[in-house]
Amino acid sequence: MTVVSTPPPALPVRDKEAGRALSPMLTRLAEERATGVLVREHGVLHLAEGRVVHAESPLAPGLDVLLTAHGTLAATAWQQAAARTTGALPAAELLLRSGVLPTGALELCHLDALYDAGYFALAPSSTPGRFRYDSTPRLGPLPSVPVVALERETLRRRLLLHRLWPDPAADTAPLIRADPAGPTPPARRAAPATPVTPRQRAVLDRVDGVRTAADIARNLGRQAFHTLVDVRRLTAAGQIAPLPTAPPAPPPPLPLAQVTTDPDIALLKRLRDALEAL
Repeated sequence: MTVVSTPPPALPVRDKEAGRALSPMLTRLAEERATGVLVREHGVLHLAEGRVVHAESPLAPGLDVLLTAHGTLAATAWQQAAARTTGALPAAELLLRSGVLPTGALELCHLDALYDAGYFALAPSSTPGRFRYDSTPRLGPLPSVPVVALERETLRRRLLLHRLWPDPAADTAPLIRADPAGPTPPARRAAPATPVTPRQRAVLDRVDGVRTAADIARNLGRQAFHTLVDVRRLTAAGQIAPLPTAPPAPPPPLPLAQVTTDPDIALLKRLRDALEAL
């Protein structure tokens, strides 16, 4: 297991992204009561009549993981539903209609997965979103949420993480155990040491220098955002840190023949040739 000492991050005064509109395109689609799929850099939002009915992100466990990880639903039941449909949302609706598990449990898990993946789908992006319209509007039997509710909850979660520890580097990087003998950032010195909770211990036990927060969330069968809360708290406590990125390798030295335009190098080459001729 890799253990390193990392310098403290620069602590920003405030979260500059918190007050900005998360997605003007999504706001416009909600006003239009549009139906279709909004594809963004870190996730996908499914809309029906301007409401969010489903969300997916590679950074968040899917509905299947949340349902099957702790015995709420047998894995075979999900696999059978998925084999008869064309996506996670239709599979969940099939399970709801068939009464395989209590309606309230499925609806609650669906909303948990929606808000969890929606948080990442609405993360700041370097690429524009794309929307694919669907001419068949359908809200379906599972609960949907207004766009404004998803954006409000996303902002609340973003601010919470920022207050716990403002550097987001540990959110996506492989995680390592931090060196307890290393330098302690001022922000950590000011706070008294707090014991590691059982939930945090489960996260800490899976930190191996390879897994990211998303990997740990899937391994535990937990919502990714809840795992990020534990990751930020453990980072603030000096327990873990993001794996430092390796510095780029220096370029190989140029052959002497390619740098003869430099007068000093050219003189050295002539001297070398003269010595070889002796």
